Amino acid sequence: MPLWVAILGSWGIALIEYCFQVPANRLGYHAFSAYELKTMQEIITLSIFIVFAAVYLGEGLKPKHLAGFLLLVLAAWTIFQDSYGVEW
Repeated sequence: MPLWVAILGSWGIALIEYCFQVPANRLGYHAFSAYELKTMQEIITLSIFIVFAAVYLGEGLKPKHLAGFLLLVLAAWTIFQDSYGVEW
């Protein structure tokens, strides 16, 4: 595939994502903090990338990747604890 096709495809995907992200952040800010919204965005992006890497690139999850993802889930859990009245 030529480089220009990959570039246009990547920018097209980013544009579609951005078109959903901006309204979602505007609506979601009433219920979630900016930190929580960003955390959700990153977890969703990572989840989609895991599927993409497995299906399109043919890469499997290695134990070190799984450990890293589990630490990210722990980080997300920690960020959302403030919503439930836990004071640090």
